[in-house]
Amino acid sequence: MNVNNLLGISPGAIVGIVIGGILGLILFIIVIRGIRVVRQGTVVIVEKFGSYDKTLSPGLRYVTPILRRARHTISMKERVADFPPKPVITKDNVTMQIDTIVYWQVCDPKLFAYGAENPLLALENISASTLRNIIGEFELDETLTSRDYVNSKLQIIIDKATDAWGIKVTRVEIKNIILPRDIQDSMEKQMRAERGKREAILNAEGVRQSAILVAEGEKQAAVLRAEARKVALITEAEGQAEAIARIIAARPDPAYVTLQGFEALKVLANGQATKIVVPSNIADVAGLLTSLTEVVAPGTRTTGGAAVRK
Repeated sequence: MNVNNLLGISPGAIVGIVIGGILGLILFIIVIRGIRVVRQGTVVIVEKFGSYDKTLSPGLRYVTPILRRARHTISMKERVADFPPKPVITKDNVTMQIDTIVYWQVCDPKLFAYGAENPLLALENISASTLRNIIGEFELDETLTSRDYVNSKLQIIIDKATDAWGIKVTRVEIKNIILPRDIQDSMEKQMRAERGKREAILNAEGVRQSAILVAEGEKQAAVLRAEARKVALITEAEGQAEAIARIIAARPDPAYVTLQGFEALKVLANGQATKIVVPSNIADVAGLLTSLTEVVAPGTRTTGGAAVRK
């Protein structure tokens, strides 16, 4: 007695079970292979019999096996393309090398997948040609000082040109400008000359300010000395006037007045007075006061009791 007889299963039934199991396994594998997990920041292009069918967004998705195929996985993140230096010629015929950085991202996955064979190469070429056209409108000095304008114009033109490829250009930056060696040497000499000029101007301005400050200081010192002399003379004159007033108010003895008169004449004779009047009666108080107070313009001298002009 064989196993088939014991189980009560005919050979035909066993073959059917095996075939059914194999078909079920194949179907299970096909279903499992149709499950797709689309990662965040990416999309998947699905084709149906070789033509575009749909775009799968991030998440758990299912693609019908055999009928459909996940063809392209495209990143939707912003990307940076650092292109090598490209030769450009300015309006004044100066040849230099400029390398640019382009920030871009995919805005239309379908156009990006089917619009250009090599989108990155196309982006590099359009950037280079646009850069040459823009720089050709400027002279060298304008090119070096107009980076922001060039960046903005590059971004606008390139972004418009890449719409057909499903690319959005968000920003363009000129990374470096490489000038010919002779131009660099000339600019360095000009820069050194300009720095020397500014240094000379600053030194001259410093000397001028110093001279002005010294002159102002001397002027103020002279004014202060003159004010001091003025105050001293006024104080001295006031003191002499007060002394004379006190003497007169005290009604001194005639002999004392005569003695003081001789002393005053002695001082006047040794001083800077240019005219001295000597009264005939030195004991006369009124004559003494006249002798002490009368001083006239230069060019006179005294002889006896009268004044003689030189």
